[in-house]
Amino acid sequence: MPKLFNEEVQGQIKEILAQAKENITLVLFTKEGSCPTCSETKQLLEEVSELSDKISLEVKDLNKDQAVAKKYGITLTPSFVLLDAKGNYQGVKFNGIPAGHEINSFMSALLEMSGMTPKFHDNILKRIKKIEKPVNIKVFITLGCPHCPGAVQNAHRLAMLNEHIEGEMIEAQTFSELSNKFNVSGVPKIVINDTHELVGNQPIEAFLDQLESL
Repeated sequence: MPKLFNEEVQGQIKEILAQAKENITLVLFTKEGSCPTCSETKQLLEEVSELSDKISLEVKDLNKDQAVAKKYGITLTPSFVLLDAKGNYQGVKFNGIPAGHEINSFMSALLEMSGMTPKFHDNILKRIKKIEKPVNIKVFITLGCPHCPGAVQNAHRLAMLNEHIEGEMIEAQTFSELSNKFNVSGVPKIVINDTHELVGNQPIEAFLDQLESL
């Protein structure tokens, strides 16, 4: 199977990942039978993990590894989570392949999970820390959307900074049934706790305004 990344892109990714501070584990869930983009997602994660000695990849089957899938709230395939150096899940999840523009949100998640803390003003950090209710943030994206990675990054950063928050990217075309359920007509579409909605690459303050109103 031909490589997804040519030598030039491999070099760029390797240079980015050289900044990683601590080890990261990717846990990918696929399944036997019909699984659109599962093989492509597995190949992408394999190629990326080969470019850094700080990234390891585990591949699970949604049906055979149900206990592990339940631990991370996995119901879709392909889906994968990022674990920190201690093997802890910090609420960072990708549903679908992080290709196209989403390679940017994937690289950001890897670096920040490895210990590169995102820079926010103290007042923003205080607001994030005050969230005490369970929060799920779904960010519906398409691979050709240049504004989507910013929304995904915000959701993932909120998750990494608060144990009550989970942020997940959802590739709208692969999971069209879920997209229809949440009336996704434009991306990025942000759905918080399945009830509150934002559209567009909103600043972190807009996310927090919604979280604080829950």
